[in-house]
Amino acid sequence: MFRRHEPPDEEPDRPADDTSRRPMPSRPAARLDATRADQSAGGAGPASGRNRRDPRWAHRLVALGAAMMMLAGGAFVAKSMLIGYVTSRVQQDNLIVPAAEQRGRHVTISGAKTVLLVGIDPRPDQDPSDTIRSDSIIVMHIPEDHRSAYLISIPRDTWVEIPPFNNGRSRYYGGHNKINAAFAEGGIKLTGKDQRRYGMSLLADTIKENWGISFDAAAIVDFTGFTKVVGVLGGVAMYVDQETPSVHIGHDAKDDTKVPYTQRFNSSGGTDLTPVPGVTPQTYHVGYQHLPPWQALDYVRQRDTLPNSDYDRQRHQQQFIKALFKEIASRDVLTDPGKLKKVLDVVGQSMTIDSGGIDLQDWIFAMKNIGGDNLLTVKSNNGTFYESSEQPGAEALDDNTLALLEAVRTNTVETFLASHVDLVSKR
Repeated sequence: MFRRHEPPDEEPDRPADDTSRRPMPSRPAARLDATRADQSAGGAGPASGRNRRDPRWAHRLVALGAAMMMLAGGAFVAKSMLIGYVTSRVQQDNLIVPAAEQRGRHVTISGAKTVLLVGIDPRPDQDPSDTIRSDSIIVMHIPEDHRSAYLISIPRDTWVEIPPFNNGRSRYYGGHNKINAAFAEGGIKLTGKDQRRYGMSLLADTIKENWGISFDAAAIVDFTGFTKVVGVLGGVAMYVDQETPSVHIGHDAKDDTKVPYTQRFNSSGGTDLTPVPGVTPQTYHVGYQHLPPWQALDYVRQRDTLPNSDYDRQRHQQQFIKALFKEIASRDVLTDPGKLKKVLDVVGQSMTIDSGGIDLQDWIFAMKNIGGDNLLTVKSNNGTFYESSEQPGAEALDDNTLALLEAVRTNTVETFLASHVDLVSKR
């Protein structure tokens, strides 16, 4: 029997902890701890401050499709008509309010850029009024020369200070919680586009509060919608870096699909997995392979059977981003107009981008030199769970990760990683 001591994924409509709703007399200095994701509720957000077109859009991973849309310039820049089609299909919205020091400034594509990527995974039958948690939080940093990009995951259960927030329908008074509660708090009592917009805004405020990082752009990727992207591509080729049994899909002796484990909460707040007799879990074996759509999405959702739980899942999601990006930018897709159009249509439906007031065509052109080989993933907490001293069961960030986020803030990531090469994932 597998026994997980970390908190499990909760349902999106789980109520917030009462302590998170208690008014706080003051906000202490930025917290440097963190933990993995727990659902919460309550909160609100500032109104949008930028004057630009407000189209539509939405999508999840850690953070996945947004990176592709912003980094796919190398494949698309030579074709002006295609660029126009790409930008017309992408849903856009004001997801974050610019930092005070940025308001009123003329924004350009030049210089280092930092983008907040959030993946959500709502249930297909979820009530629109239910809160949505941020299942994956990725900081994407692009150095000044625009020749590389770094993906840094913030563990969902990171114990942080969430600042006060008002979304017009609900007020959050500030407090401590796991970082993925910020997205839920921001969207309380809202639905649809407003729920995601204010959730993203409070999450960005929380990252700014704790680590001083401001964002030039943002994107939400809907993991459920991304199933369609993988479906249009016919699957994705990627490297499976560890034996990964599925907790969701298995097969019995008749090869019928069954759930391979029963799951129960344990006294540590985690999940116990008990194998179902006669059902063999779908297992992803180490090595390069082409995963059909259902396997690709199942693989990147696994964490409960893995030794480092959410860290292993974060790494697999980052690898999935790169593999999907390479697939879209491949000759097979780019030279097939019908297939490319289908891919761009479903990507646009599955994502929402806040371009920070910069035209998407400028983003595409500026990022033309970034491809799969220089889209690099960086390990937080060296890829292992690092328990918070402030909150049992929650997580903190180790010194290297705090220094890495400081390097993001000061645009010195490349210098930092030159002396910490072990933090850059090999695949």
